[in-house]
Amino acid sequence: MSEMRAALFDRYGPPEVLYVGSMPIPSIQPDEVLVRVHAVSINGGELPGRAGKLRLVTGRTFPKVTGIDFAGEVAETGSSVAGVRAGDRVWGLLGHKSGSMAEYVAVRPRQIAPAPENLTLLQAISLLAGGTTAVTALRDKAALKPGERLLVRGAAGGVGSVAVQIGKLLGAHVTALAGAKNLDFVHGLGADEAFDYRTTHPTQMGRFDVVVDTAGTQQHIYRRLLAPGGRMVAVTVDISKPFTSLARILASNVHGTGRIRAFSGNPDTTLLTELTRHAENGDIVHVLDTVYPLEKIADAHRALEAGGVRGKHVIQLV
Repeated sequence: MSEMRAALFDRYGPPEVLYVGSMPIPSIQPDEVLVRVHAVSINGGELPGRAGKLRLVTGRTFPKVTGIDFAGEVAETGSSVAGVRAGDRVWGLLGHKSGSMAEYVAVRPRQIAPAPENLTLLQAISLLAGGTTAVTALRDKAALKPGERLLVRGAAGGVGSVAVQIGKLLGAHVTALAGAKNLDFVHGLGADEAFDYRTTHPTQMGRFDVVVDTAGTQQHIYRRLLAPGGRMVAVTVDISKPFTSLARILASNVHGTGRIRAFSGNPDTTLLTELTRHAENGDIVHVLDTVYPLEKIADAHRALEAGGVRGKHVIQLV
C-alpha cells in the first residue's frame, strides 16, 4: 500500500471545503519515525486556517492537510533512530505546521512520547494539545504560584478544561468562565468558582494574578482585571480579525501595565512525557466530547465552530 487517506481542502472556505482524499504515505528519513495515526483532535486554530483568515501565513498552495496532533502506533523507524520501536503506542504534535489528519505521519523522535497507558488513544488525543498548551501557559509563561488567583476564559474547552486542572495542581485559586450549561462541569474539574460568561460582567469577578485567555476576544477588557504584578497569557487571537488582535497583543508589551504573553506551542518529548505522567498519575483527566469518523471531518469542524464543546471533538482513523 503506497497511498493513504487524509482530510484535505483545495480552497479556503467553510467546513464544506473539507473532504477525504488520497496522498502518498510519507517516506521517512534515517532520523524519522513513521506513525500509523489512530486519532486526531480538532483544534481551534485550524478553523481560521481553513477559512482563509490566515492566508498571508498559510499561502495558496493546495491541497492542504488539516490536523496538528496525533495518537497512534509506530509503524517504522529510521536507521538512525534509537529508543523507539515499531508497535510503540505514542502521541505527539507537529509543532508549527499542520498535516496530521492522515493515516500516517512522519515525525522526528523529539516530537513524540509514549502515550498514557491508562488511556485509549481516543481518550489520550483529547488531552494532548490542550494539555501541553495549558502547562506551557501556566507554568512556563505565567509562572503561576501557589495561592495566586487564576481566571480561565473558555474553561470548558480543549485548553481551558486542562488549564483549570493544572491551575489546581499548581495550588492556585481557580475561577472559571464558561457557558451556563457547563458551570457544574468546570466545578467538577476543580474550579473554585464558575461564572456564566454571557451574564457576568468582568468587573464582578475581582482581580487576578493570572488570566489565561482561550477566547481571543475582548482581551483588553480582561487585561484590566490583573492585580499588580499580574500576568495574562493569550493562547489564541480573535479569529474574526487575527492580525489586528495580534497587533494589540504586541502593543501591550509597550503601552500600559499587564503585558499579554502570547506563544505558539511546539512541545518536545520532555513536555509530552510530563503530560503522560500527569495522566497516568490521575493528576489530570481527559475530556472527550464527540468522536467522528474521518469522513465526518466537516461535521467536526462545524460542531467546533458552533461552540459549547466540552474538551475535544476527535477524529478516529483506525
